[in-house]
Amino acid sequence: MRLRALLETDALGLRLLGGRDELDRTVRGVMTTDLRDPSRYLSGGELVLTGLAWRRTPEDSEPFVRLLAGAGVAGLAAGEAELGAIPDDLVGACAQHRLPLFAVNETVAFASVTEYVVRQVSGERAGDLAAVVDRHRRLMTSGPAGGGPDVVLDLLGTDLDMRAWVLSPTGRRIAGAGEPLSAAAGAALAAEHLTATRAGRRAPHRVALGGTTYSLFPVRGPGRAAPPGGMAGDVRESVLSDWLLAVEADAGEWGAPRLDLLQGVTQLIAVERDRRDAARTVRRRLAEEILELVRTGAPPAEIAARLRVAAPVLLPGRATAPHWQIVVARVDWEGEGGAVGAGAVAQSLLEEILVDPATAGMESGDRIAVAHTDGEAIALVPMPVPAAAEGEDGTDPKPADSGLRADVLLAAVREPLAAGLADDGRLTLGVSAAVHSADGLRGALEEARHARRVAAARPGRVCAAGHHELASHVLLLPFVPDDVRRAFTARLLDPLRDYDRRHRAELVPTLAAFLDCDGSWTRCAARLHLHVNTLRYRVGRIEQLTGRDLSRLEDKLDFFLALRMS
Repeated sequence: MRLRALLETDALGLRLLGGRDELDRTVRGVMTTDLRDPSRYLSGGELVLTGLAWRRTPEDSEPFVRLLAGAGVAGLAAGEAELGAIPDDLVGACAQHRLPLFAVNETVAFASVTEYVVRQVSGERAGDLAAVVDRHRRLMTSGPAGGGPDVVLDLLGTDLDMRAWVLSPTGRRIAGAGEPLSAAAGAALAAEHLTATRAGRRAPHRVALGGTTYSLFPVRGPGRAAPPGGMAGDVRESVLSDWLLAVEADAGEWGAPRLDLLQGVTQLIAVERDRRDAARTVRRRLAEEILELVRTGAPPAEIAARLRVAAPVLLPGRATAPHWQIVVARVDWEGEGGAVGAGAVAQSLLEEILVDPATAGMESGDRIAVAHTDGEAIALVPMPVPAAAEGEDGTDPKPADSGLRADVLLAAVREPLAAGLADDGRLTLGVSAAVHSADGLRGALEEARHARRVAAARPGRVCAAGHHELASHVLLLPFVPDDVRRAFTARLLDPLRDYDRRHRAELVPTLAAFLDCDGSWTRCAARLHLHVNTLRYRVGRIEQLTGRDLSRLEDKLDFFLALRMS
């Protein structure tokens, strides 16, 4: 706003005492002070309000005004409540330094002037920012230009004092300006957003987290727009793939213009999201071609040739051929239309899960190639080969022990994903071991699929299993029929559970600890903080109630399996 606007506002009742030729100065803010030297708190363009408490003698006026002029303030408004008429020495000092001077009538509160200036300046900044958003949106329609969403988010912070971040469905930071959002806060906000979306609540969603209010806006591209009414089936197609804009402010206090502005920001981000998705098309096509060769039993030499093409695209700058891992994911929805869009949702979700949650930015998934078919998403992930793992005699390197682990993949994203799946969806995921050549890729695919089936047999909305679980009894347990499982566990454990309910004897926890300690009396007693004789008494009672002998391997194994299946 211009200084001239202050005189044109009758409600403020300001009188101009000097500086009429400077009234076209721009006001960028307002500050109230009675410090003798407020310059260190000024950044330029402020209207300074003062009650003149700093003035003790007429000689104080010139140094005060000189400091304000040096700081580049737009003007000075002095209150008449303290001294009555504004002193001539202050009027003269302002004229000397060409600083416009206003008198504030004692009936007008400084708060009224401050509120008027802040409202006008904020409104003009919002208009300027809206123009920037519109310009960026037009430029980015045909390609990346104008700096992308980070520029607009930075403007939200500097011009409107709003911190904002673009988050993935798992809460990972994709874009933002200034201080980053913590991983825990991002995951919590994503979970709240997904919960509100699944419940059909209208955006923006307002969330209080750690004493701070956030407003959450969905980011939907042209092909992902939610239909009127928000049908459940349509929401399930997009809920786990849409980004969100988190703003550190309460949207309930905003007017329509500011809400429209933020909607414009989300549209800009959606354009950038579509550009990112287009860039992933090449990697997705590579995955589809390679996996189709694997599925159809193509010769290893043909598969190896495609892998050599994929390696520099997914892992540029590496001279050594990488190892490869396969990750398979599936999203299943209960009820009518449960298969609608499940493959595409699983593909988008797997592309996000495979990104390191500590990695920010839109291009952080460049190493990931994911295809989807028959409701299943399959990722082809290159793993850099450590120098120590390379064969020194020219032979192929052995697969390294390091690589993706199923439990680690889901650890950071379980909370928001469970919120998005709500009570009618499931995500199951399987991870293969790393293989070093095309010969092992078919086996890796089957291994990952089998691991996913193991995960699907477990309870819970978000489950994963890895290749290491396929080489033990864990592989067999999920496929035991439910009636056999119930009968077996009831025969062995129900007598102990009944006894525990009646006597609070903790026989079942004692049995689990005894087996976990490999039948060691001393280690088990130490873990349970019991005397060895007390432990021997409990084990004796277990054997008496079940008719089993815990010194025999087969009876130990039966108890172990019963505990695992229960």
